[in-house]
Amino acid sequence: MSQKSKGIVFILMSAFFFALMNLFVKLSGDLPSMQKSFFRNLVALIFALIILLRSEEKFTFQKKNLPLLFARSIFGTIGILCNYYAVTHLLLPDASMLGKLSPFFAILASYLYLKEKVSPMQAFSVVIAFIGALFIIKPGFTAFTQVFPCLIGALGGLGAGTAYTLVRKLSLNGERGPFIVFFFSTFSCLVCLPYLLFFYAPMTPYQLAMLLCAGLAASGGQFSVTAAYANAPARELSIYDYSQVIFAAVMELMFFHQLPDIWSIVGYCIICGISIFMFFYNRKQPA
Repeated sequence: MSQKSKGIVFILMSAFFFALMNLFVKLSGDLPSMQKSFFRNLVALIFALIILLRSEEKFTFQKKNLPLLFARSIFGTIGILCNYYAVTHLLLPDASMLGKLSPFFAILASYLYLKEKVSPMQAFSVVIAFIGALFIIKPGFTAFTQVFPCLIGALGGLGAGTAYTLVRKLSLNGERGPFIVFFFSTFSCLVCLPYLLFFYAPMTPYQLAMLLCAGLAASGGQFSVTAAYANAPARELSIYDYSQVIFAAVMELMFFHQLPDIWSIVGYCIICGISIFMFFYNRKQPA
């Protein structure tokens, strides 16, 4: 199997694992997003800790990267909390697609934080993606109780897109991937811990099991996406990541017997369509 084929297999695996993570989060019931995030990141923290303890460098990092590590952790935590709130209150494919706005937010974040040039075609793709998001959010056509979770889901995409941009900057600065994951997971757990101490919502063994499974699925997604981009460049793989929406729709139908409405499907088609267009457009550009 070629490296590109391996990359595609791994990116499809990561999409499945992240869809599975959202399913477990939704199956855990109406628990606070802070509580869900804590247990999800606790599992990732344990995995990252084991990897670092087995490495030669252990917990060493470059001090110049500390501000970026904190910024990545803040935006990443916002992304997770918003995503979990959206998953709890929306259909899985809706929440997944709003989260998939992150690559377009990453374009804006790259311009603001990395001072990278944004081409007219990239700016065009951002505008079209937001139009697609409006079909999912449906402002003015649905009750605010439905619009609000959609806006939170879009905010989660903003947090994730900014976090991904900062991860790229950290990688360019020579920071190790396992330490970035460890720092972020530790930060996120510490942010959520005070909430748990004062506002802990009692959980059944089933709910705890679902959150731990969400953490395991998230770890599988992280390892898979890391392996994917180790085998092939992002420009060759990004489009396959949208398979998460398909996995999410199948899981929503199987476990909750619901399907997205026609306006959401139009929004999916717009966002996936502009993503496919940009995928082939980027492939024609110089590496």
